[in-house]
Amino acid sequence: MTTSAVILALAVFGASAVEMVEALTIVLAAGVSRGWRSAFEGAAAAAVVLAVLVIGVGAPLVRLVPLNTLRVVIGGLLLVLGLNWLRKAILRASGHKALHDEDAIYQATVSSLTGAKATSTRDAVGFVVAFKGVFLEGLEVVMIVLTLGSSSRHLALASASAAAAVVVVGVVGAIVGRQLSEVPENAMKMAVGIMLTSFGVFWVGEGAGLAWPGSDLFLPALVGIFVLTTAAAVRLMRQALPASVERPV
Repeated sequence: MTTSAVILALAVFGASAVEMVEALTIVLAAGVSRGWRSAFEGAAAAAVVLAVLVIGVGAPLVRLVPLNTLRVVIGGLLLVLGLNWLRKAILRASGHKALHDEDAIYQATVSSLTGAKATSTRDAVGFVVAFKGVFLEGLEVVMIVLTLGSSSRHLALASASAAAAVVVVGVVGAIVGRQLSEVPENAMKMAVGIMLTSFGVFWVGEGAGLAWPGSDLFLPALVGIFVLTTAAAVRLMRQALPASVERPV
């Protein structure tokens, strides 16, 4: 397996794991509040729709669109996605934005769903909430799978990495029976943001005809550059905090 394929698999797995941790929180809240059958059915329905999107959109992209064109367009999309993840991660790490808290999200979702009980084994509210949670969180995973998989011609690897993340998060969630608040989600988001941004720069350059030194071996160098840039940005942002704000450790 090439260096770029390994980084691709790690990026897809990390992004998928982060999004599925958030989806798991919503499904668990819907199950506790409205009934497990409706929550599981909603989550399963969303998973089927997302799988159809990957198969229906990904295969034509790989077969019909020229590789260089695909890499320029998708590289730009990855830059948008990666820089957005990275911006939020830097703000959280530097204390300018609250850390993502799955416990708080779980409690808020349960509170919003608590009310009239379901009148049958199927509850429409529970189904819709679970479907929406899995679909919206999974949609970004689909975008990452399609962009990374199609532009590298490794759609099967990207899909397998995403599926592995879903299985791991689902199994762990089933074992512990609650939201996975101990997962270092914010650190994972920063790592994924760095990798997506690195792929975006790499593929925009390749699609535009730029010959990177060492070909695929230059990708880890780009990752290293963005790691150092992110660390510097976090440090500068921490120094910019007002004196009255408690600085993160």
